[in-house]
Parts: sequence; structure tokens; C-alpha cells
Amino acid sequence: MAVSVDDAVSAGPVRDHTPPARRFGGRGRAVLEVALLTVLAVVMLFPVLWMVETSIKENRDVYAIPAKFFDFKVTVDHFKDVFVSSSGGRSGLSVSFLNSVVVAGVSTVLATVLGVPAAWAYSRFALKAKKDQLFFILSTRFMPPVVVVIPIFLMYRQVGLIDTQLGLILIYTAFNVPFTIWMMKGFVDEVPAEYEDAAMLDGYTRLQAFWKFTLPLLVPGIAATAVFALIFSWNEFVFAIFLTSSDDVRTAPPAIAGLIGGTTVDWGLVAASSVVFAVPVLVFAYLVRRHLVAGVTLGAVRR
Repeated sequence: MAVSVDDAVSAGPVRDHTPPARRFGGRGRAVLEVALLTVLAVVMLFPVLWMVETSIKENRDVYAIPAKFFDFKVTVDHFKDVFVSSSGGRSGLSVSFLNSVVVAGVSTVLATVLGVPAAWAYSRFALKAKKDQLFFILSTRFMPPVVVVIPIFLMYRQVGLIDTQLGLILIYTAFNVPFTIWMMKGFVDEVPAEYEDAAMLDGYTRLQAFWKFTLPLLVPGIAATAVFALIFSWNEFVFAIFLTSSDDVRTAPPAIAGLIGGTTVDWGLVAASSVVFAVPVLVFAYLVRRHLVAGVTLGAVRR
């Protein structure tokens, strides 16, 4: 039996025969995912929000029972106490914050300056037992700081680096260099070596080719690595409390921990100190956010 084209092809609009439950399943799933993520975000961010609220509450509202979430009087006296002592001069916390800035900043710069060329060398050159060397470098990060703090304390005592900023800078740099090398090696591997070969054909030296062509392409990776190295140096507690003893050298983490103790605790001051302590890293990450996102996603797609 012959079938014409008009009979075989319907002229009317094509109807969607997908069941309603299946057609609207994608929207329902999206709503459920958003709801679950919102609940998760609230649970994770609640301690941070509570810390910020405590930092701007008066002491009577901090200790109020039941706790006051909204109906409290806002004050900035706790933030003033972070920087100004009761006698009117600089507070001990402000000195500790300045020490953290110096120690974390210098150690991060040194780890980056030493780690980036080392990562480039491991990526570009054929070295004897290169894999064993890289594994040895990584193995220095296997042990937690508390395991090696006693030998380091004894060595520092012999060379006179106890209770000095230089001692903290050196140990933080030593712990950040292996991390920087491993992070940056992956980023250097993603930059084609042909760029440097072409530059050397044009008369550049190996170091000039690295400086002028490879290094600018590594800026996102350097930013991402520097953020993680800064976070480690900024938050480090074990070395800071074991290798320092005076308030003139001690960094912020042990100084804030020292506020908790005794019969009474000024939780408003503790919360304000924690907020101030968290701000510099957040500001640095915000300033390099464009490079940070590019650095984190670099290498996600293999060529």
C-alpha cells in the first residue's frame, strides 16, 4: 500500500508527550538543591555571623540569657580595645597583629621567590632522580608541626633565634617552600616549553626567556599559591607559641588564645580580635581574586 508524503508527515504542531512528573522534575530538583545549599551555608556561616555579632555587642548583651540575635545595642568599644590599651597607648594585640603581618608577609614572599624558580627548574630540566627529589620535598610536609617543634626549638636555642621574628620567618618559609614548589610545578607544566625555545632562538638567554615570557603566564598560579602560603603563615599556632615568649614578638594566634583563660573572659574582645585577624587575608584574597580564580582553574582542561 502506497503512503503519500502528506500522510507520513503530520502538518500539525508536535506535542510534548513527556509525562508531567518527568517534565517538571528538573525544576523540582534545582529547587531542592538550592534549599539544601542554603541550609548548608547557614550552618557553616553561623559561627562567623555569631562572631561578628558578638564583636559589636555590649558586654551585658554578650552574656544575656536567652541570647540576643537582633535586639541589642551596637558598639565599637571592643574594636577600640583591640588597638588601644586601657592606659591610652598601643595594646599588646595591635603589636601582635603587626608581627603577624611582617612574619606572614615576608615568609610568603620568600617562599614564592625561592619556590617559583625551583618549580620551573624541576619542570624544564632533566635532573638525576628528579622524582625522588620531589618526593623528598613533599615528604617534609607529611609530619605536622607539633612533631618537629622540639628539635627546632633546640636548634633555635643554640643559634639564638628563640623569640625573634627572623626565627618565625625562616621556619614558615621552610614549610612553605615545598608546598610552593609542588603547586607551581603543575602550573609551569601547563605553559608550553616552546615559548622559551622560540625566545632563545631570538637571542634571549634561558633566564631572560623565563622572565619575559613564562613568568607573566604564571601570575595566576603565583597568586593562588601565595594565598595558600599566606594562610598557613597567618594562621600558624604551634611554632608561634613554642618559639616566642614575649609580647613584642608573639604573633596574633597565640595572643588571641591568651585572651581565653582565668575566671572571666571578655568574649567581645575575643570576637573583635578574631574579626580583625580575619580581615587581612580576606582583603588579600579579594585583591587577587581574578588571578586566584584563573590559577585554581588552570590545568582543569587537559590539552
